[in-house]
Amino acid sequence: MSRIGIIGGSGLYKIEGIKVMKSLKVRTPFGKPSGEFVLGTLEDKEVVFLPRHDIGHRISPSHINYRANIFGMKKLGVDRIISVTACGSLREDFKPMDFVAVDQFVDRTNYARDTSFFTEGIVAHIEFAHPVCEELRSLVYAAGKNLNLDIHNGGTYINMEGPAFSTLAESKLYRSWGMDVIGMTNFVEAKLSREAEICYSTLAAVTDYDCWHPQHASVTIDMIIRNLNRNIENSKSILLEVIRNIKPERGCGCKDALKYAIISDKKFIPAKVKRDLNIIIGKYVK
Repeated sequence: MSRIGIIGGSGLYKIEGIKVMKSLKVRTPFGKPSGEFVLGTLEDKEVVFLPRHDIGHRISPSHINYRANIFGMKKLGVDRIISVTACGSLREDFKPMDFVAVDQFVDRTNYARDTSFFTEGIVAHIEFAHPVCEELRSLVYAAGKNLNLDIHNGGTYINMEGPAFSTLAESKLYRSWGMDVIGMTNFVEAKLSREAEICYSTLAAVTDYDCWHPQHASVTIDMIIRNLNRNIENSKSILLEVIRNIKPERGCGCKDALKYAIISDKKFIPAKVKRDLNIIIGKYVK
């Protein structure tokens, strides 16, 4: 069973065109996911959709149960995730209404979130130099270009804590570091997806210039949602194009990310941990 996961961010709470088979509440060892997972077909391929903030945008970025969300995707047979997210721009040439096929992350969440499945009774160190699946990311970028949209081929996403937006000093600091876009959610999703051996790619929709820009110094949620809603149909068009072009086989290394990552002696891993994480570690730890 191979399915394509779609995680919707601000403004993307449903996708027209999905032939819905069912909605499911998924139980995980890490608690409740953001909401029900929608299983269906799109472009004749099986997809699983989840709005990360839940319907009605009721969950703050700092309080999303990221582990439950990604575990739920894995449990439902997802091996690729496309994450749609709103972001602020830290560059003049990354304009509101543009898209970015992100290829790097910097974490500034101050360990406020659970970022690993391997926290008790088992230790694993994944390789994470290249945190998104290049195979999937290339499809995202190509889809935007094929649709004649303004999409940037690569960019570093700095993941701030939130839910407040940046101070002016922070925004200027991130620009001095060479960061390209700023958001509140995608870094943890990428890390957990790699641990779960799921390919992950971000489709970042630029909504504003953060607060560094002298002509756009005030960032408001009204501005962000207005710009995101204007570009939401383009986001959906990119998703359709990517899903249409995804091949069944994966040629990347994401599918074997744990092959040499688990360093704990198998005989000391608690039985409960083996049971709880079986869908992630089962092919390596019996």
